[in-house]
Amino acid sequence: MRGFVSLVGAGPGDPDLLTLRAVDRLRGADLVLYDALVDRAALRHAPQARWAYVGKRAGRHSIEQETIERVMIRRALRGERIVRLKSGDPVVFGRGGEEALALAEAGVPCEIVPGVSSAVAAPALSGIPVTHRGLASAFLVVSGHAEEAYGPVLRSLSPGSATLVILMGIATRASTSALLLARGWPADTPAAILFSVSLPDASAWRGTLAGVASAPRSGAPGIIVVGSTVALADRLHTAHAGGQRAAAR
Repeated sequence: MRGFVSLVGAGPGDPDLLTLRAVDRLRGADLVLYDALVDRAALRHAPQARWAYVGKRAGRHSIEQETIERVMIRRALRGERIVRLKSGDPVVFGRGGEEALALAEAGVPCEIVPGVSSAVAAPALSGIPVTHRGLASAFLVVSGHAEEAYGPVLRSLSPGSATLVILMGIATRASTSALLLARGWPADTPAAILFSVSLPDASAWRGTLAGVASAPRSGAPGIIVVGSTVALADRLHTAHAGGQRAAAR
């Protein structure tokens, strides 16, 4: 009897932003393999399951991707129901596609359960719409992990033509901002760095593209947003916070 694997997106951090399908899969799981940025409070939905941390963080020892895939395959072949719980959306820079292919090659049935990606959730929760009529009709999401990946994409983007969202780019923010400036983006283009958005320790820096490289760095995970819509944050974030307080009453 073969088991089943659900590649589940846990959203941007706050367990309240789990989808109903994600909660359903957690409740039925025998084993949950969860990532570093997943809030452990989400695991309360899987009280019958065994939990195993398989997170990866830059500069720290982590479990090899091949090992994670072998564990999923081995346990599924025993007939168990596995949830691979990944932060954000499982196929947005989450290697969910690689895991789905590995499972398919092993003959293990699986599904992808979409999650709320931090690429849109973090800006929205900070009062920054990634699109806005008259300011931005498109947005681009890139990984800032390696220049060989993001460089060609950023060089192909006309200055100011889209809101730019950079995930996993805090360590490389000096080189990405320098690339954009060299490409012709105005130095005073509004920019923001958002840390731990949706969690109690959330914080943000807002300034301009020219200031991104020297912006304070936090040990928390962060997202960089560049574009005209960042300038709306003061107005929209205040309105959003007031709406949250009203909804809580």
